[in-house]
Amino acid sequence: MVSQEEVIKKLRLCLDPELGLNIVDLGLVYGVNIEGAKVNVLMTLTTPGCPLDSYFVRDITDKLKSLKGISDVSVELTFEPSWSPDKMSEESKDLLGFVN
Repeated sequence: MVSQEEVIKKLRLCLDPELGLNIVDLGLVYGVNIEGAKVNVLMTLTTPGCPLDSYFVRDITDKLKSLKGISDVSVELTFEPSWSPDKMSEESKDLLGFVN
């Protein structure tokens, strides 16, 4: 069975094309659940009107299905709680110029 760490490592390869940072460090991933050969990802977007929803779903699905033993991927988008810059990693905040 695939580990949580392996899934997170693959999700770090999914970059926001506008910001050039990965979705994990941006704080967009709220949860990962592995059920045998299926991975469920709960995530958000920076804004509800973000046009990249299908891009992220496709990119996440492709990357996670490349893991041995994963045959099904589900990506659920939520806006509760809404995303804010405080969800980003410290490194991402530094790269984007957010001051603490």
